[in-house]
Order: sequence, then structure tokens, then C-alpha cells
Amino acid sequence: MGRGKIEIKRIENSANRQVTFSKRRAGIMKKAKEISVLLPQVLEKYHQHSGQKLWDAKHEKLSAEIDRIRKENDNMQMELRHLKGEDLTSLQPVELGVIEDCLQRVGVSEEVEGEAEVFQQQQQLTINGNVREMENGYHEKEREYPSQMSLGFRVQPFQPNLQETLQ
Repeated sequence: MGRGKIEIKRIENSANRQVTFSKRRAGIMKKAKEISVLLPQVLEKYHQHSGQKLWDAKHEKLSAEIDRIRKENDNMQMELRHLKGEDLTSLQPVELGVIEDCLQRVGVSEEVEGEAEVFQQQQQLTINGNVREMENGYHEKEREYPSQMSLGFRVQPFQPNLQETLQ
């Protein structure tokens, strides 16, 4: 039982169109391999005369997307060169002002970070110094204060002296 003939027309749904193309391409390649086993000269001649790929898969918006990304990449590379200080002769004064503002913001943030780091180091040194003073001062002050315990103890007898109470 064979398959019936189908009408060849453009498939409107792009996902279905891609799936159908992939299946048909796989089928054609399978048949081409089978033919190449039987008749290697035929396919070789076909490739030599056509000089093209067996198919040319195209995405509808792929070339436009590639062009857009290339332009964006070129613009970013040019901007990076400008920020590095290269090729500044082609810039207008307004563009130079924008770059100057960016560099000032970077410089200010680096200054703030540097000041914060110095302040943090000073705090750490102060804390370390206070700890040392406390350790050294604690031992010295311990010797200056009188001991809380007296040297003599008064002991209460566990059992009262009965002879003293009878008199």
C-alpha cells in the first residue's frame, strides 16, 4: 500500500516548514548516498558542474540580524578605541565631552574607592593598637589595685562551743 500524491505548495507555518525541509533533505541525502554507492561517477560529475551546495537553507531574517550584530560590534569596538584614547581625531567636541565625563566618573569612583580603602586601613590599625593597649594596660593595672580578698580569715566553728554557753 503506497502513499498518495501530495500537493507541493508553500507551508505557511515556519516551524512546520523547517521540519518538513529537514525531513525531505534527510531523505534526499539518503538517496544520494545510495546512488553514490552504485554510481559514484554520477554524483561526482554533478558536484563538478553545479559548483553549488545541494541546498541553500535561508532564514528569513538571518541576514538582517547578522548585519545588525556586525554594525553593533563595529560601533562597540570603535567606542572602546575612543575610550582607550585611540583614533580621537574623528570625534566631534560633543562626543569628546561625553568621553571626558565617562573618564571623570571612572576617576572619581577610583578616588572614592582609594579613600575608603585608606580609611579602612586606618580603622584596622586603630583597633589593633587599642587591643595591644588593653592587653598591656590590663596587666599593669592589675598590679595597682589591692587584692579583694583579705589575708586573714575568720572561721566559724561548725558546732558551737557548749562550754562557753553554759557559763
